[in-house]
Amino acid sequence: MKQLEVQIMQQSYLLGCPEGREARLLDAVERVDTAMTRIRDAGKVRARERIAVLAALNLAFELADREAAELAAAHARPVDPVDLAPAGAPPAESEERLRALLHRLDDALGSDGRLL
Repeated sequence: MKQLEVQIMQQSYLLGCPEGREARLLDAVERVDTAMTRIRDAGKVRARERIAVLAALNLAFELADREAAELAAAHARPVDPVDLAPAGAPPAESEERLRALLHRLDDALGSDGRLL
């Protein structure tokens, strides 16, 4: 396991990374840094934890949208009977996991305000 030092919102983090996956990790760091910086620069949220939670939710929502679009595209093309086993979690399970995550975040944030 290789260790990489990265910067997210001008704060250093030392992250473990499997050999050969450094480029993928650095891409993820860049996405998180960009998402968090965009939220901070909007000026409405200052607490680093809240910025991180909102960035995580935005990235998760984008991922869910991309998965839904891929699923819609998969349903639009003819299905080969041999290729019926989907890769990864079923879309309904992914949506349920996202709802559960939002519920847990709302509970954790308490009466401070709902995210969505």
